[in-house]
Amino acid sequence: MSNSDPRIAVVMITHNRREEVLASLDHLTHLPERPRIVVVDNASVDGTAAAVAKRYPQVEVLPTGGNLGAAARNLGVRFVDAPYVALCDDDTWWEPGSLSHAADLFDAHPRLGLAVARILVGPEEEEDPICAVMEQSPLPREPDMPGPCLLGFLAGASVVRRSAFLAAGGFEQRFFIGGEEELLAADLVSSGWWLCYLPQLLVHHYPSTRRDTNSRQGHLLRNALWFTWLRRPLPSALRKTGRLLRTAPRMSTTWRGLAEALAGLPWVLRRRRVVPAHVEQWLRLLDQGSHAQCEEKKECSTITISKGTTCRAASSV
Repeated sequence: MSNSDPRIAVVMITHNRREEVLASLDHLTHLPERPRIVVVDNASVDGTAAAVAKRYPQVEVLPTGGNLGAAARNLGVRFVDAPYVALCDDDTWWEPGSLSHAADLFDAHPRLGLAVARILVGPEEEEDPICAVMEQSPLPREPDMPGPCLLGFLAGASVVRRSAFLAAGGFEQRFFIGGEEELLAADLVSSGWWLCYLPQLLVHHYPSTRRDTNSRQGHLLRNALWFTWLRRPLPSALRKTGRLLRTAPRMSTTWRGLAEALAGLPWVLRRRRVVPAHVEQWLRLLDQGSHAQCEEKKECSTITISKGTTCRAASSV
């Protein structure tokens, strides 16, 4: 790897999606940046690790010993030593040249903690609707920010500053999968880091058909409630909780998510740490926008809007 860019590494997480991993690695291993690539395997039982080792011996496979969900990314980020880390899901990959461009932007902007790329979906390469939401972020943009200011992100299409990610604690393991980005985003911004949308960076997303959508719905509600009570002041937490419960679809996954949220309440109260006033002001601004958007579209059954993104994630970015 004599011509590799040592500034940036790639961390991918997966669970039982061998074919998607192999297809994505076919693109990632041919990037001109030739980054170090680590696949964190969430205890797959479909032969993912062996298949990667056989076809791509230059790719490092890091076993977790169990399914950690999104928190598996923490292991990968700790494992590499590059100052910047591009995160991948097993069905996403980065456009050639985007990683070096990202590293240049992080070099030039020492307060940039996380960057979200423009996302092109499927062989048609249609722009994910979330990109327009990020482009039109209502949050105030400081003069030197390289792109629109965000308070949320999509993990599989992001580059993180490794030191900022680790200092913030990475992804909370209890959140597993589903809206897990919201807590980390708030903690990064609370620590003074910038989160920006940078459409000059490109990620390709070929959504896997292997999705546990029922469990994800419950996790989205649970995690939204947990975040609300972990970081929001009491008046905002009460308002947000009421809105989430009013708009939640009456289905079994909703009740399961609510039950899990209540079961975790002792942990939440022990870990409660309210965000700074300016971050709460931004969250209220996004709450207003997401509420108006949901009312206008009438398709927002708690948290699900287009392409698996969440109402909070969409409004947070």
